[in-house]
Amino acid sequence: METKSKEINANGIKFYIEKEGKEIARAYLYILKNDLHKQPFGFMEDVFVEESFRGQGFGTKLVEQLIIVAKKIGCYKLICTSRFSKPKVHELYKRLGFKEHGKEFRIDF
Repeated sequence: METKSKEINANGIKFYIEKEGKEIARAYLYILKNDLHKQPFGFMEDVFVEESFRGQGFGTKLVEQLIIVAKKIGCYKLICTSRFSKPKVHELYKRLGFKEHGKEFRIDF
């Protein structure tokens, strides 16, 4: 059995907030396609707020803006991952409409 491959392209958008010229919060939206759907899907990655700015709504603002853009692009779904050790992040995602849906499996290289 021969395995074939072909390159596909994905686009990404970085959302970020600066305070006094320093980036204090960020999130990435990657736009991906597969053969199962005509519309793309979004993958939200690396949502981060500097520790001293947490709890002030910066993460919420970033994720809300990212969701708006994913919808405008026509994504049929938006997925993200989060470590088990981040219950506050999980609550934010749930408050913004995300639902737990499976498990993440990972290999670090």
